[in-house]
Amino acid sequence: MGASESVTPHLYAETVAVSRPQSRTASTHVFQNMLAAIEAVADFLMCALGVFAAYCVDPSLYIGGHIQYPLREAAAVGLAVSLFAVILLQRDGAYRGSSGLLRIRETERAIRIPIQAMLIMLPFSFLLRLKLSGVDVLVALVLIPSLLILQKHAFVAVIRRLHLRRSGVDRVIVYGIGDMGKRILSVLSHSVTLGFYPIAVIAEDVAFDGKWISEMGYRRRRSVPVQRGPITSALLTSCRCSTLIVSLPNLSVEQVAAAVDAAKQAGSRVMFLSATELQEQKWTKSIDVDGLSLTPMLESFEHWHYSTAKRMADLIGSSLLLVSLAPLFSLIALFIRLDSSGPALFVQERVGRNGKLFKMYKFRSMHKETPKYEPSPTTPFDPRITRSGRFLRKSSLDELPQLINVLLGDMSLVGPRPEMHFIVRTYTSEQRQRLQVTPGITGLWQLSADRAFPIHDNIQYDLYYVRNRGFFMDIAILIHTLFFAMRGGI
Repeated sequence: MGASESVTPHLYAETVAVSRPQSRTASTHVFQNMLAAIEAVADFLMCALGVFAAYCVDPSLYIGGHIQYPLREAAAVGLAVSLFAVILLQRDGAYRGSSGLLRIRETERAIRIPIQAMLIMLPFSFLLRLKLSGVDVLVALVLIPSLLILQKHAFVAVIRRLHLRRSGVDRVIVYGIGDMGKRILSVLSHSVTLGFYPIAVIAEDVAFDGKWISEMGYRRRRSVPVQRGPITSALLTSCRCSTLIVSLPNLSVEQVAAAVDAAKQAGSRVMFLSATELQEQKWTKSIDVDGLSLTPMLESFEHWHYSTAKRMADLIGSSLLLVSLAPLFSLIALFIRLDSSGPALFVQERVGRNGKLFKMYKFRSMHKETPKYEPSPTTPFDPRITRSGRFLRKSSLDELPQLINVLLGDMSLVGPRPEMHFIVRTYTSEQRQRLQVTPGITGLWQLSADRAFPIHDNIQYDLYYVRNRGFFMDIAILIHTLFFAMRGGI
């Protein structure tokens, strides 16, 4: 790290002394607390509405014998489930303001928490002799996550509109951004309830001078300019910077001290971004502190029940899709053969989990004379791509035969994209961490705007998945993939 452990407490002490006089105003604190309270109330109401809607829908489904029970019992269950859900959401950090990459974490939480709340409620309903219909429970477990997801997206949209009016917003400059630039910018931009609004990045590295850094997302929604250091109080004042975020891993002790001094003179609040160095096979879950990601180096492992559930879901999902999409497979194969000479399927060796090679299947989207192993096209106008291939690649239909790989166990429905071996040979120790998990058809990188660029240049997506993966996160990614596909790409 650029700053030693011994200097950090000293700098922190200085920062506290400086920040107290120029801390956020009381109105800003009230604004942030009010947002958290409104979100908690909205979550409570959505959960209660989901239970009530399930109670109303049950008689119209005609599934099995309908259990007649009074509305007051359904109301008691709804209130209890809603209360448990809000408590679990609070314990899970839903109201701390930090946001996950591509908001996948929020969707995963909206799926998982209602299930946990319902499981907690079941023993209480048995003890209190409340009559619960199994159909009601199943319907509620579909409705509540759906309502929570919609409510979360609507809530974020409203906060973004408030931010456009500069309500409850801190103008943030990040100093010493390094290779984590896109990740830091995304955490700040997506954690809307924290009120951070990045306006600029200052870097000492001449390679970043004059560039713009875009946030990681489905679209390149916004980007901020990068300016060459050193940092000065005049620069902070001219930008009306209210918060300076100093990245300790990328700066020397002298640079950090100079940044703190400049912030003092400009009256800006100082925050430190501290993250451990990335090491192979040492990922664990990230810890969000005030919207910044802290990652301790602990041994990564995968629970057996997650591995088992994931494999069962892959087998069932790939089997059903292969059977149901068989007519579409035939039409696509005919379309390819009529458009250009050569086989309909393209087979290529890719690198899977732990570096194991396997044969990956795709619908052919390039001319048969094209060399099998070379960098993939980054534009639809690449002369190697056939006319049918442009449509297949744009719609992602060329990926469908990989369901065979999922069935064979070489791939999963969700996971990092498998790379070609000549690219993997050039991986750094950080990039090799993506080989810890089974590659997949869809994933965070595949959903993002950065999929137009090489995977290894945007490793943050896969590393985020590696350290946060779980069954409900996989479901969340599949849900996002469904709506992404329905939008027809970006």
